[in-house]
Amino acid sequence: MKTIIAILIVIVILAGAVFFYINSGWYNISANSKHNGLTLRLIETTKDRSIHHHAEDTVLSNLQDSSMLLSGFKYYDSLCLPCHGAIGISRERFALGMYPLPPELIEEVGEWSPAELFWITKNGIKLTGMPAFGELLGDQDIWSLVAFMQKLPEMSYYDYQRFRTEGRDHGFGQQ
Repeated sequence: MKTIIAILIVIVILAGAVFFYINSGWYNISANSKHNGLTLRLIETTKDRSIHHHAEDTVLSNLQDSSMLLSGFKYYDSLCLPCHGAIGISRERFALGMYPLPPELIEEVGEWSPAELFWITKNGIKLTGMPAFGELLGDQDIWSLVAFMQKLPEMSYYDYQRFRTEGRDHGFGQQ
C-alpha cells in the first residue's frame, strides 16, 4: 500500500511540475528557437504515427494514369513549390523562416505511402505551416498531386521545366 501511495505522490508531483512549466512561459515557442531532442522526438513520433493511423483506410486512386501528372504538376507548381522547392528550384525566401523547415519533397516523398501523402495534403499538419488543401482541392485533384509528387525524385530540372512548358500549352502554369 505504501508503494502505491508513493507512486501516486510522484505522479502528482510530476504532473504539477509539468503544469507549472507549461504555464510559466519558459518554453520558447519562437520559430528561431529549435526544439530540444526530447520534444522533437515526441513531435515526430506523434506526427508519423498519426499520419499512418489516419491514412490506413484511404482508398487508393490509380496513380499510373499519365493524364494525372500534368494536372498534379499544376497544383504542385502553384501550391507546393513555394515551400518545398523542386530539383534545381529553391523554396521561396519566406519558407526559410519556417520552423520546422518544410521538407524538400524530392527527398521526403519516398518516406510516405501514397495514402499517407494524400492524407497529409488533404488534412495538413498542425503547427508546421502545412495547410489542409482539402478545402481547396477535390479528392481527385489531390490524387493527381500525389501522382506528380511520386515522380519528383526521378525528375531532373529540365523535366520539371518541360512540365511548365506543357502546362502553358494547356492554359496554365507560369507565364
